[in-house]
Parts: sequence; C-alpha cells; structure tokens
Amino acid sequence: MLLFVKGNITLAQDSALVYRTLDSARKLPGDTSKADWLIDKGKLLGRYFDKRGMENLFFQEAITLSQRIKYTRGIFNAYIETGISKRNKSEYLLAADYHQKAVKYAEEARNDLWLCNALNNTGVDYRRMDDQLEKAFDYHFRALQLAEKINDVRNICIAINSIGNIKLSTEKYAEAINHFEKALELEKQSKNSLGVAINLGNIGYAYQGLGKLDLAIDYYKKSLAVNQQLNNSIGLAICYNALGSAYQEKKDYARAHEYLNKALEVNGNVDDKVHVAESYLNIGKLWSLQGKYEEAHKYFMQCIELCQTWRFKYLLMEAYKAIANNYKVKGDFKRSMEAMEKSLVYKDSLLEEQSSLAWAQTQAVYEVDRKDNQIKLLEHDKQISELRTKRNVVYTLSMAGFALMLVIGGFFYIRHRNLETNKQTLQLELRSLRAQMNPHFIFNSLSSIHRFIWSNNQEEASDYLTKFSRLMRMILDNTQYTFISLNKELESLRLYLDLEKLRCNDVFDYQITVSEDLNEEEVMIPPMIIQPYVENAIWHGLVHKSGKGLLEIAVSVRGKTLTCTVTDNGIGRKKAVEIKEKKGQTHRSMGMKVTEGRIDLIRKINNTKEADVNITDLEDETGKALGTQVKLILPVEFIF
Repeated sequence: MLLFVKGNITLAQDSALVYRTLDSARKLPGDTSKADWLIDKGKLLGRYFDKRGMENLFFQEAITLSQRIKYTRGIFNAYIETGISKRNKSEYLLAADYHQKAVKYAEEARNDLWLCNALNNTGVDYRRMDDQLEKAFDYHFRALQLAEKINDVRNICIAINSIGNIKLSTEKYAEAINHFEKALELEKQSKNSLGVAINLGNIGYAYQGLGKLDLAIDYYKKSLAVNQQLNNSIGLAICYNALGSAYQEKKDYARAHEYLNKALEVNGNVDDKVHVAESYLNIGKLWSLQGKYEEAHKYFMQCIELCQTWRFKYLLMEAYKAIANNYKVKGDFKRSMEAMEKSLVYKDSLLEEQSSLAWAQTQAVYEVDRKDNQIKLLEHDKQISELRTKRNVVYTLSMAGFALMLVIGGFFYIRHRNLETNKQTLQLELRSLRAQMNPHFIFNSLSSIHRFIWSNNQEEASDYLTKFSRLMRMILDNTQYTFISLNKELESLRLYLDLEKLRCNDVFDYQITVSEDLNEEEVMIPPMIIQPYVENAIWHGLVHKSGKGLLEIAVSVRGKTLTCTVTDNGIGRKKAVEIKEKKGQTHRSMGMKVTEGRIDLIRKINNTKEADVNITDLEDETGKALGTQVKLILPVEFIF
C-alpha cells in the first residue's frame, strides 16, 4: 500500500519513511500513472534530497521508467524538475543540460506550452552564470515570442521579468524598468501578488542604479507592503535590506540602521542562515562608514561566527576583508594584514571549489549524455529486432506464391540492408571515437588549469578557468554532431590557442588564414578534427624552441575537399623524438590515435581515398630542421 502525503508534512525529515515510500512505488505496475506519481513525490520531497546534496531518487526513477515506456510527458516533466533541483543547488551547468533536453522533447512533441516552460527554465539557468547573459537573453526571447503567440500569460511574465533582470545586470536600467513595468501590469491582471512584489522591488533596484534614490525607496516600500500582506519572510528581508542600502546611499544612516535591523529580525524566521550573516555584514559596513569601528567589529565578528558554523566562505572572505580595511584606517597595519591574509585564504578556497565544481558538473553532463545514448542504442536494436520478426512472418506467408520474386527481390534487399547496416556501424564507431576526444581533452585542459593555478595569481587563474569553461561548453555542444560549421571549429580552435599561449607564457604566436573564396558558415567539417595536430605542433615543436615560435593554420576548399595546413617553426620531429626518449616517454598521443581512427572511418563512410594526412619535415639546404608541416585533407559538407 502506498504512503500518500499531503500539505506541510514531516515526511522529508524521516529517511526511513522516504525510502519505504520509494520501495512501495517500485512494486507498482510500470505505467504512466506511476511515472506521474514519482514526479509529484519528487517535487514534494525535493528539499529532503537538496539538503543532503543527494540526487532526487524519485525523479531518476521517473526518467528511467518514462524512457522505457516512451512516455514523452513523463520524460519532459522529470527533466524540467531535475533541472530545477540542480539549479537550487547552484549546479547551473547541469541544470541547463537537463532543461535543454526538455527543450528537445518539447520540440519533438510540438507542444508550445512545454516549449515555453523549457526555454524559460534554460534561460534562468544561463542567467545565473555571469558569462552567459547573451545565451540567457536568447532563450527568454524565444520563450516570449512563443508565449505571446499562444497567449500564455504565466510564461510571458517570466520571460519579460527575466529579460528585465538581464538588462539590470548589464546596467541598462531604463530598458530594465520598461520590462519590469510590463511584467508588473500582467501580474496585477493575473492577481499574482508574489509576482507584483517581485517586479516592484526590481523597479526599485533599477531606479537605485540610475541614482534616483527617492523613487527607488518608494518602489521598495510598495513591494514591502505586498510582502507584508503575503507574510513572506524572504520577501520582507529582501525589501528591508534594499531600503537599508538606499538610505545608506543617501547618507541617512539612522534609517539605514533601522531597516537593516528589521531585516536581521525577519531573517531569524528564515531557514537559510546565510541571510542572517549578510545582515550582520551589512550592518557592520554601515557602522564603518560612520567611523564607529568598534561597533562595526562586533557585527563583523557575529557574521564570522555564524559563517564558520555554516561554512559560508564567500561571506567569510568579505567579512575579513572589511575588518582589514577598518584596521588599515585605524593605522593598525599588522592586524590589517592578518585579516587580509584570512580573507585571501577563503578566496583561494572558493576558487578551488569552483574549479572542482566545474569539473564535477562537466563529468556529470558527459555521464548523463552517455547513458542517454546507450538507451537510444538499445532502443535502436529493439526496433531492428522487431523489423526482422515482421520480415520473417511476411517471408513465410508469401513464399508459396512469390518464390521467384522473393529470391530476386531478397537478393537486392539483403545487399542493400547489409550496406546500410555497415554504414550505421561505421557511424556509431565514429561517434564513439568523437566521444573519446571529450574526456581526453578535458583531462589535458584540467591538468593545465591545475598547473596554472599553482604558478599564477588568483585573478589570472580565474580568467583562465572562465575561458576554459567557455571552451568546454563549446566542445560539448559541437561534438554531439557529425559535422559543424567551419566558423564554429575555428572559433573553438582560437579559444584553445589563446589558452595554450597563456599556459606557455606566450612563447609562440599563431595565425589562422582562410581563403577568400570560402564561406566559413556554409562549409561543414567534423568537429575537433584539427585540434590534435595543433596540440602536437605546440607541445612537441614550439615549446622546446629557443626564441619566439610561430604556428600558421591555413584553410582552403576545392570542390568538396577541404585542405587544412598546420605549419610550425619548431624543433622538428627528429629532435622531438629524442627529447621524448630522454624523458622516457615512448607512448603515442591518444589524441593523435583517436583522430587517425576518425579519419580512417570518414574515409570508409564516404567511400573515398581523399581523406588523408600528410606530414612533412621542413629543412634548410644544410638539412637543419625548420619545423613541421601537417596537411589534413577531408571531405566536407555544405549547408545549402
């Protein structure tokens, strides 16, 4: 018998009851009702799993079941809710991956309402990533256009509000106000009080950004009034903090203190103690502005005590930084340095956590995609088996009357089928090789990041990690396709070369030349096909060269054949082999082996001998090595 739960219950606190509920569900028949039930229970028990940093087992069961019974609605809803769960834990990369899968299912189902929901959720995921605002805008704009087409007010409000927040983040305050006012009017018409409160507060932020503090305060107070009617503790805390900030900017310190203390009182009713710590920090900073450093120090220490208990590292960094500034103003430089050193320790720890989180999320995205591909392959095998069974039945029933026709027809059919099956096998092998490039490249890049962090300051390490994240996202996007446009391949190649220049302390320059008669957006080539040869040129040719190195990449197309020439002025292959032998490195590069395998499969699939790689050792008249030239010849596709 299932354990049904209603309302505000204590089920999420009882692990035994949670797992008994899950065990009971597993005994039910595997149908659509069970999938819907699992999703509902997953939503209800979301906080139980989020607080423990665990995967939501109900959502995972729902995804597996829905995929097995081909229940599109179940798969879509499970992906949406899993993405939201990941976003609540700040795993934005994973959240975006799940929501993009939901977008694909919505598009395949041709369900505009689902698509609006998935697009808006993906936009919110990217909006939480500071360097992905352009992508966030694109997703919300698509959602807005579609929601207006089907007149879905809820998704229109979400899209308009999100676009307003993007404008707010980029300091386009007038445009932000325009969007927030539109969303506010729609929320009023829909009688959604929470939406009204949020948009009033957002308009206040925009006016504060414009320096119109009186208008900002007016809107904050309007938002506060709505939150008081709703008895929304988090909304009240946000409004009190905003009012405190505005009055602080007006130098009305008495009112600023009043509202910040009210925020502190309200935060006592909120489960998340980070808001209490923020209030202590803000009050401390306000006392510092008034020159009352002893009072400020008390609040900073209260903030630190709470943050150490709950491990809020960002606030610890900020609190020690504020204490360091106070000591500096007072002329106590020894204590100022001690506090600043503690602040830097937490900053280092945050950078390390961000690096680990980026790697963990990237690995998780890869694993999720790999499992999805395995499911699709199993489904493909099942369909082939069903087709074979049907063919045998037809063959048996028709043999007597159509023996001769079946013999002739069967010959051509089997021949054609074998050719198609062989081609599909080659395509699957090619996908497998492309998939191997991802973990190989991730491993090399993470090793670079590790060394770079240890050998450079934090700001440069953070910049390097940001560029690596962009490159990683581009690679994950590109390598799921057999062909991508040349401009995308070259864009990822330029980003890779920029990272390698940083890593190698700028010991080489590079040039990428594309023939004038070539349209980079129309020419399609296999992804990540050039990068291994570029990597080889850098690490076996240029880094060992004395003096400035030069890497030249030239791309041209003739007919349906692309030629890419990678030329370096490094030490040459013979010298590189000698260096490797001295170091005891005798293994071949995995990237080169995989790429050679890919080119061999491309040659078989296209039934051509034109796909090839030619390597030439460059020498002067005396036989002195001048570098290496790799000429990569590939068949290409065209968009049009």
